[in-house]
Amino acid sequence: MSYTIDDLKTLMARLRDPEIGCPWDTKQTYKTIVPHTLEEAYEVADAIEREDFPHLKDELGDLLFQVIFYTQLGREDGYFDFDGVVDHLVHKLVRRHPHVFPEGTLESRIDPDNRPSEAWIKESWERIKAEERAEKAAQPTAAADAPDSRLDGIARTLPAMARAEKLQRRAARHGFDWPDIAPVFDKLHEEIDELKAACAAVGTGEGSEDDVEDELGDVLFACVNLARFLRQNPEQALKRTNHKFEQRFRAIEAHLAAEGRDMDEESLEALDAIWQSVKGVEKSPPGR
Repeated sequence: MSYTIDDLKTLMARLRDPEIGCPWDTKQTYKTIVPHTLEEAYEVADAIEREDFPHLKDELGDLLFQVIFYTQLGREDGYFDFDGVVDHLVHKLVRRHPHVFPEGTLESRIDPDNRPSEAWIKESWERIKAEERAEKAAQPTAAADAPDSRLDGIARTLPAMARAEKLQRRAARHGFDWPDIAPVFDKLHEEIDELKAACAAVGTGEGSEDDVEDELGDVLFACVNLARFLRQNPEQALKRTNHKFEQRFRAIEAHLAAEGRDMDEESLEALDAIWQSVKGVEKSPPGR
């Protein structure tokens, strides 16, 4: 027997049944589920990163269950249900892709011999997104004391690095950007100097840890901006460095274990010497 999305919706409703459901599931709220949603999303990303596609199927199911959970809560509260979410999503995606659905319907098709240019597609996408942001801002749920901004719609709950990149890209589309990469490097050096000054001020009692945090944030924001100019994904770049560090650290552990030495008893100088040796092996040409 093969289950369907309708079966999953039925299962979710049973789990939330106040009389015969699961005690844990019946206690959950939108907010209590959020940490689990984030965890499942990261597990999906991890499976993709490791190219563990058999496991990816399982992780995608766990992430789908989060969507089902939210829509069950929404149905109970009279806000929305799963079918309404799907209907809204399809309408939104059809609207955002006039280069695929020219008449604004799922059935309409583009003439393959008369496809619009990529420049037109990009301009159309940004225009439609801007219209959607304006419509959302006009809804009664929008904060009455918050003036409209071109930065509206960038979720505050995004990971800080991802949100920094989105803020910068949005601002750049409206002319608030450096003309080339040279001043981006200058800005990064400037922020590093200000961080050094803040750290020195703490040492003399004239500054605070809050100042250091503020300046460190400026450095990180400048690094994200540099990555944008280099057309690099900062998250992916940091993941690569994390992996590199982990591999080298494990190599140090293996080196010491092979010699019967305890890492915790070694000096920093000894550990750094092995670290440099590991780096040298990595950079050696193949066959040497």
